[in-house]
Amino acid sequence: MTSYLHLKKTQHLSGTIHKLSSSKSISNRALILKALSGEQSTVSNLSDARDTVLMTNLVGGPHKIIDVLDAGTTMRFLTAYFTLTNQNKILTGTTRMKERPIGILVDALRMLGAQINYLEKEGFPPIETKGFVKQQTATLTIPGHISSQYISALMMLAPTLPQGLTLTLTGKIGSVPYIEMTASLMEQFGVRPDINLSEQTIRIDPAKYKTSHVVVEADWSAISYWYGFTALAQQAEITLPNVSPESLQGDRVIAAIMEKLGVRSAFKDNRLVLSKQESATNLMWGFKDCPDLAQTVVPVCAVKGIAGEFTGLESLRIKETDRIAALQNEIAKVGATLTEPSTGKWILTPGKIPATEITIDTYHDHRMAMGFAPWATLTDLKINDPAVVNKSYPGFWDDVKSVGIPVTEN
Repeated sequence: MTSYLHLKKTQHLSGTIHKLSSSKSISNRALILKALSGEQSTVSNLSDARDTVLMTNLVGGPHKIIDVLDAGTTMRFLTAYFTLTNQNKILTGTTRMKERPIGILVDALRMLGAQINYLEKEGFPPIETKGFVKQQTATLTIPGHISSQYISALMMLAPTLPQGLTLTLTGKIGSVPYIEMTASLMEQFGVRPDINLSEQTIRIDPAKYKTSHVVVEADWSAISYWYGFTALAQQAEITLPNVSPESLQGDRVIAAIMEKLGVRSAFKDNRLVLSKQESATNLMWGFKDCPDLAQTVVPVCAVKGIAGEFTGLESLRIKETDRIAALQNEIAKVGATLTEPSTGKWILTPGKIPATEITIDTYHDHRMAMGFAPWATLTDLKINDPAVVNKSYPGFWDDVKSVGIPVTEN
């Protein structure tokens, strides 16, 4: 396996992106809903991300031991799915996965009547789903700021419960677009959740999912990296086919963020064309609803001289790595800083690209590799452990080559 890649400094970019992944978030939800609706349903244009390949293989698989590797969405969705469909499974994963909390979801499932055991550390995988015979309650109260994947997992299984389910979310609700995405996909399978954000409730009546045929759209999280390349290049015109401004994904907001950072978005004939325009000198943004975009935006601001004031980064600490610490470590290589002067408020002070090659460490995190790759428009770049992109965008490095950046393996 290639231990690192060299990206040669290239200031002028142009070309068409051919290997853009479909949405991993939509794919994984649609696969759960397909399993719940029956084998007549179809999901086409599935993501080629490793997480989705795992979900495809595991959701209907016969094996008792379910190894999700480092796929957090797969772990959470399958925990709810296997539990509430009364399947005896052991769910495990990588060392990092065993450090990612799942206690809130397990507690919720136990309150519903499920038997689930922790096999090592309380509150963390691995777990064993032991059975679900009778629903004990039709109401649950859970924190709104936790991962939306917990909420989505419960939403998708709720119609299968004899009494349905009403969720009450306490405190601030994070990642609302992902909850809305789940609801929209459920509607495509014939079930309409009643979401009341003002009262912070989600009510889902007992129902039978209907056969549906879902076509998965392009992944806006993956699209975001091409905004990063365009923002930092001296000249750029990058075309992304099969991209529509109408999307279920909250990460489509990258178009609005990058408009401030110097990128023009033009939609025409189901294509998105990115080009350069004037940028602001500072950016204020809340990432509560789009935390995955932070690893695109922070590296751009850090080397483009754009001061940042951000909120909504809290969930980054429990992702594939501690993404706050990883971002701080890597932007420090250009003299930039990301500090938290008061709880929940983050200040980015930009730095300056040095004349020498920069080495980027990726922390077993796909978004670190892709979020920092646009620095190759400003300097020679070395990316350690480049295969991490397989988690969400296996064709990424081929697409980097296609816009004109020389990439060599070592």
